[in-house]
Amino acid sequence: MPLDAATDSVARKSFVDEVKRQGNQLFDKRGNLLTLWQCLAEQFYVERADFTVTRTLGEDMAAHLMSSYPLLMRRDLGNAFSAMLRPSAKPWFKIRSSRPDKEVTDARQWLDWVSGLQRNAMYDQLANFTRATKETDHDFATFGQGVIEHDLYRPRDGSTPHLLFRNWHLRDVAWCEGVTGKTDTIYRRWKPTALELKRMFGDRIHQKVKEKLTQTNPEPYAEFNCWHVILPTDLYREMPGAKPIRHPYVSIFLDVDNQHEMECVGQWTKRYTIPRWQTVSGSQYAHSPATVAALPDGRLIQAMTLVLYEAGEKGVNPPTIATKDVVRSDIALYAGGTTWVDADYDERLGDALRTMTLDKTGLQFGLELIRDIRNTLKDSFFLNKLDLPPAGGPNMTAYEVAQRVQEYIRNALPLFEPVENDYNGDMCQDVFTILMQNSPEMRNSVPKSIQGTEIRFQFESPLREAADRAKAGQFVEAGQILAQATTLDPTTALIVDGHKATRDSLLAVAPADWLRTEDTVEQMIENEKAKQQQQELLAMMAAGTKIAKTGAEAAATASESLPGLGLS
Repeated sequence: MPLDAATDSVARKSFVDEVKRQGNQLFDKRGNLLTLWQCLAEQFYVERADFTVTRTLGEDMAAHLMSSYPLLMRRDLGNAFSAMLRPSAKPWFKIRSSRPDKEVTDARQWLDWVSGLQRNAMYDQLANFTRATKETDHDFATFGQGVIEHDLYRPRDGSTPHLLFRNWHLRDVAWCEGVTGKTDTIYRRWKPTALELKRMFGDRIHQKVKEKLTQTNPEPYAEFNCWHVILPTDLYREMPGAKPIRHPYVSIFLDVDNQHEMECVGQWTKRYTIPRWQTVSGSQYAHSPATVAALPDGRLIQAMTLVLYEAGEKGVNPPTIATKDVVRSDIALYAGGTTWVDADYDERLGDALRTMTLDKTGLQFGLELIRDIRNTLKDSFFLNKLDLPPAGGPNMTAYEVAQRVQEYIRNALPLFEPVENDYNGDMCQDVFTILMQNSPEMRNSVPKSIQGTEIRFQFESPLREAADRAKAGQFVEAGQILAQATTLDPTTALIVDGHKATRDSLLAVAPADWLRTEDTVEQMIENEKAKQQQQELLAMMAAGTKIAKTGAEAAATASESLPGLGLS
């Protein structure tokens, strides 16, 4: 081996060792957290209850539960995230700039066009977006966090690249925060097959992996322990053997079993979105306020349900008391059964076989307790916050409607805000960056008015709809106030910029391509003014002509009536 190659090999081995050392530290620190996640999964998400145990196919995952109610609550909350915040039937996000004052109509139209382009890419059949987000939603509802990967997948057969979304098990991912409090260092463990590694990395796989595919008796589905690591570039440069990379992040694929680096490339995004619900200082891992509050009641309802089932069974099929040495056969409690009793037994001494008398008054009390626990579980999972407060009747005033909307926003904010900001926002921002870096058409068509501004995402959600409704209500209320004010002083109508107020209100309820640009409207106003001036000029000319004609006729009449004055 040449000297340079040997030196590079040693450097890469040191690099792999350092990456593994740092990754093992992160995985070891969150070891006890897996026990908590396992407990939560066993109570609320049995399909995911494989953090500390190994599931087998066909296993009855809910065999330890007496009631399915906690599972239903988690299912409803997990489904609510997509139904409320990512409805596939309508566009649920809009791309906007960080400088709304520069968003003239042509810029707004370009932003709407890019929004549609990104939506089509995300909902492409090959992108796997719906499945990945659905799995992440339920992780988020149960454990307070989830892991979803998104990147541009380039098939090795040369077909068209497309976005690809995948959800990963929390058991296999560890991360830490950067100085800004955002997740920026991510380690993921996974066990791909030799065939999968060959399809992903081609000839860059280790020789031992190649042997599994080329030997006499190939083992294409032999598994290898691998890691995928995302590091900020500044941390990557601190490692031995680091390559010069100018991207903000570095993506590293390691074959851990063979101490082999398969890929190390720059990334424009951190490739993973890890939404976190409720965080506490000092930990990079979050909690679900739903399951934290529901865990005691979830355990209690299982124990109470078991007791009530047993009590109900005893009430329907009570235990039996038999006299010793009198009953001569097995007790047959089934329909038509016969139980043999000693013929010499004197029944006056008591029944040889009788059922036990039970007090069933506690059953109703137990059922009431379970109803209370179910209501508490529903409160814990925020399911009572998803509906608007009850209406006050058809005669509600505008003020009462506004207060009702504000109450809904206050109740729903803890549920929707983290999902919009840390989940949908981060994911959409990364997808936009991926598309911009790989689409010259998008990069070259940015309007000048918003070049250099940052991109922001505006989401269509119950909160946004409520805010838009409030904005429209403000416009109507302002019109009512002005209508009253102008009766006292007509000049008060000049206080409000009617064009701006109308345009802002229309933007809240209408697509940008329905509206004319500001320049077009200004030109139309100028044309109307010029047309009006022309009409006024023509009217003045017509009036002047009429006056001149009337004067001439009057002069002619006067000269005819006074010929002797020499005025002809």
